[in-house]
Amino acid sequence: MQDTLKKIWGRVYGAHERNVQYLEARIFALGMIGVVGFPLYYFVWHDLYPQPYESLTLRLVGMILFLPMVFTKYWPKRCYRFLPLYWYFAILYALPFFFTYMLLMNDGSTVWLMSSLIAVFAMTLVLDWLNLIIHFVLGIAMAVLAYALTTEPAVMHIAQQEYLPIYLFALLVGSMANYSTEVITREQARAMLATASGIAHELRTPLLGINSGAAGLRSYLPPLLDAYRQAQAHGLDVQAIRAVHLKSMEGVLDRIGMEAYYSNTIIDMLLTSVYPTGLRSSDRNLCSMAKCVETALQRYPFAADRERALVSWEKGPDFVFKGNELLMVHVLFNLLKNALRHIARAGKGTIAIHFETTPKGNLLIFRDTGSGIAPAVLPHVFTRFYSWPAGGDSLMGGGIGLAFCRDVLRAFDGDIVCGSRLGEYTEFTLRLPKA
Repeated sequence: MQDTLKKIWGRVYGAHERNVQYLEARIFALGMIGVVGFPLYYFVWHDLYPQPYESLTLRLVGMILFLPMVFTKYWPKRCYRFLPLYWYFAILYALPFFFTYMLLMNDGSTVWLMSSLIAVFAMTLVLDWLNLIIHFVLGIAMAVLAYALTTEPAVMHIAQQEYLPIYLFALLVGSMANYSTEVITREQARAMLATASGIAHELRTPLLGINSGAAGLRSYLPPLLDAYRQAQAHGLDVQAIRAVHLKSMEGVLDRIGMEAYYSNTIIDMLLTSVYPTGLRSSDRNLCSMAKCVETALQRYPFAADRERALVSWEKGPDFVFKGNELLMVHVLFNLLKNALRHIARAGKGTIAIHFETTPKGNLLIFRDTGSGIAPAVLPHVFTRFYSWPAGGDSLMGGGIGLAFCRDVLRAFDGDIVCGSRLGEYTEFTLRLPKA
């Protein structure tokens, strides 16, 4: 039963988190609407066009509730993760609860019937279909309860009952529209998954042939080169090979093998990023973070030794977490690839990795001093399918790499946050609870 409730809450809250991700660019504007709108309309309905009932107290509560949203970019990093939950209850109060309560207190007046209808349409714009229905039912129930507790006698009479089918129609259309949007998003993810799988299949087959051919040549090419040198030493008539080409042939098989390994690793990273983690509690085990970092640095296909030299790891005290080692390695792969790209774009920079321990959990700090991230982009770096600049953060240029990282960390009951200053640095903090 408990697992079922967790699954339902995860489905509901996960959908709401995605809503907030796509609204983050407009959180400031929405906050301003609440901060200005609540007190402004008190003046409209109390003084300009007086209504039977108005409440300055309820409007001040709404204004105070929306005020922190105006300053979200100044929130501490540790608080920003609670924005979806804060937004969830702010919308619940501001739209279904407040407008329904005011409608009941004003005996279903035309002004508040129309206002409530606008509130329903506003809900369809900021909520997915599932949370739209939940907010609608829960908000109305809370408003009816508040009305019953604060009014004597509590007579819920709405003269214009012909408006009720309009409300239900608006709710139905809004739910269907938002459900269609969710379906499109799922289909987009499926299309990306199918494309990635197809590309992986088409690339692995020739890579396997190249790798097998290189492995076979590795057995015969050294003796052939040795025979050529002996023939030249004994003055036999053999076609001359320039020394630079001869030296190149000595290392060509290692380079071919390395390129094949690099390509296969990139394919693994691609597939791991686009497939949903689907990690259950029973699938997790105790993992050493030091081992994950060591494996990532050993297996990551650095383009050259100079790239590997850019990475420094301060081997402090290790810590363990409950998760999956392979997924954590791929998280580090994504961070390395992004950092190296930003360093190459800036023409300068290094990467530093270190651990920290706090009373609330353990941290892995991943910092690069490359090009940094623009302030306007920073709030969206973990949004799926959001990429910057053209080509994005992910291997396919579709904005899936960092979204994958966040999904993995949250599956481990942790989180990942990003801080950056354009032109100076980008820092990712991976937070994990103590195992």
